Amino acid sequence: MGRTSNAEHIEVFIVQNFDQTEGYLTMAGRHRVPREANNDRRGYPLEGPFGRGPPMRPLPHPAVLEEELEMQHAEIRRLLADNRRLVEDRMTLQRELGAAKEEIHRMNVAFSDIRAEEELQSRELFEKGRKLEADLRATEPLKNEAKQLRSEVQKLTNVRKELSTQVQTLTQDVARLQSDNQQIPLLRADIDGLHQELMHARNAIDYEKKANIELMEQRQAMEKNLVSMAREVEKLRADLARTDGRPWGAGGQYGMNFSSPEVAFPAAYGDGYGMRMGVADKGPMYGPGPASWEDLKSLA
Repeated sequence: MGRTSNAEHIEVFIVQNFDQTEGYLTMAGRHRVPREANNDRRGYPLEGPFGRGPPMRPLPHPAVLEEELEMQHAEIRRLLADNRRLVEDRMTLQRELGAAKEEIHRMNVAFSDIRAEEELQSRELFEKGRKLEADLRATEPLKNEAKQLRSEVQKLTNVRKELSTQVQTLTQDVARLQSDNQQIPLLRADIDGLHQELMHARNAIDYEKKANIELMEQRQAMEKNLVSMAREVEKLRADLARTDGRPWGAGGQYGMNFSSPEVAFPAAYGDGYGMRMGVADKGPMYGPGPASWEDLKSLA
């Protein structure tokens, strides 16, 4: 409102001056002196151009004055238009200045808020930095533990490499054992064959043991018979030695001399097995001989 009133006052002042100037020019065109020339001297003529001095020059023609007046009016109107435009520009600039001042005020408030927020953030960052420094000091033992853990990890890595080598070796062994396991059925078949042969051999050995036992029993019985026969022969020799030694007859059983090699005495006892003593071409004295290994296997 203040800005509008100032512009209105300026415009009113210009209009009044324009009207007063127009009046002066009109009266000058009519060869009149304005009243204001005598107002200050109470009816006496004023000093200056209206009082003393040389006489006034003749005024120009009224048409020239009117033309000049119209030119001045046009200039005044142009000046008034420029003045109005300047007043409007001034008012616009004042409004923009007010808006700029308000914007500057808002920006100052925002800057103060931003500055306060930055100070708060700076304090928070400073506190965080102090906390981080304290945490870093507290993490020194953790660094030592991390170094120990790295060394342990290195050791475990070496152990893992060794175990990997062992695993590869064991894998090769397992592959070899698997290839060997594929031969197990053949080995089992061989073992079964050897087991059967062993059973046949055991049966043959048992049979031979039984045959040997029977042969031993027969041998012992024959030895007993031989001992008894030898005793009988000794008795007979003793009896014959006690005789007178008469010659035996040639025609009968006693017809030969005792000392003749052709004399044959019948066996007083049989051999117990259906054989005569002195007959050697009918087989072995102690029964059949031991069976061969092939015969025993065929029997088994």
